[in-house]
Amino acid sequence: MCILFNTGAGQHILKNPLVVNSIIDKAALRRTDVILEVGPGTGNLTVKMLEKVKKVIACEIDPRLVGELQKRVQGTCLANKLEIKVGDILKTDLPFFDACVANLPYQISSPFVFKLLLHRPFFRCAILMFQREFALRLVAKPGSKLYCRLSINTQLLARVDHLMKVGKNNFKPPPKVESSVVRIEPKNPPPPINFQEWDGLVRIAFVRKNKTLSAAFKSSAVEQLLDHNYRVHCSLHNMEIPENFKIAEKIQTVLKDTGYSEKRARSMDIDDFIRYSFFFLCLCLPFKLL
Repeated sequence: MCILFNTGAGQHILKNPLVVNSIIDKAALRRTDVILEVGPGTGNLTVKMLEKVKKVIACEIDPRLVGELQKRVQGTCLANKLEIKVGDILKTDLPFFDACVANLPYQISSPFVFKLLLHRPFFRCAILMFQREFALRLVAKPGSKLYCRLSINTQLLARVDHLMKVGKNNFKPPPKVESSVVRIEPKNPPPPINFQEWDGLVRIAFVRKNKTLSAAFKSSAVEQLLDHNYRVHCSLHNMEIPENFKIAEKIQTVLKDTGYSEKRARSMDIDDFIRYSFFFLCLCLPFKLL
C-alpha cells in the first residue's frame, strides 16, 4: 500500500537511517526504559527503539499510519513491547514514561513542549525534532534576535541543548523548512514559581520586547487587567483599597523602586524575571491573565 502523506498535518517521515541512529544514540536509551513517541509515522524510529528498550508507547492520530506500524511489528518479538495510542496527544493525558523521543508534527511543537514540561511524574529527558527556527528559539539567550517568551519559559523549567541540524532531504516527503534535534531535561525539583502567574508577567513584557518595561506596562489593556486582578485579590483577602487608588501609579512605583523601569525584556534573563515577579507579587499584583 502506498500512503499519501498529509504534509498539512506535519507528516514528514524521517527516512535516513543514519539520522535515526544518531537520535537514538543521543537519547542514551536503557533496557528498562519506557519511551513515549509522538507521531511515529511508519515506524522507522519506533522499531529501532523497540530493539533497545522495555516498551515504546507510540501516539498517532492517523489510523492509516497506525495500521502500517502494527503490520511492521506483527509476528515479531517486538510486537509485545509496542503500545499504540490513537488520538490527539494534546487532548489526552500523558502516560508514565522515562524519556520522550519523537519527530513531532511541527504545528504542535509549542503546546506539546509545555504539556511535557508540566507533566508529572518527572521524566529523564526528551529528544525532539523541531523546525530549525523553533529549536533555535528554545535555546536563545538574552540579547539574541530569537530570544522570546518561548525561550525564557522553556529555560525556566528545563535545561535545553541543540544537538544537531537535519536537512530537508532526510525526510519523505521533504518539508519546506530545515530541522533540528533538541534535548530537553526538566529541572527536578522545578523552581518554586506559580507558572501561570510567571507566564502572565513574561507575556506582558514580551509583547513589545524592545520597549522599556515602563512603556510596556502603560498599555490600557494591561492596566485594566492588573486593576481587576488587584481588586479581586483585595476582596478575597479583606484588604481595603484606598479611595484615590490608581493601578497605573502603583505599577510605575514598583518598576521605579525595583530599578526595572528602564529594563527591556530582550535583555532580561531568568534571574531578572524571578526578582521582578517577586517584587510585583509581594505588592499583591498577581499576573493571572483572566
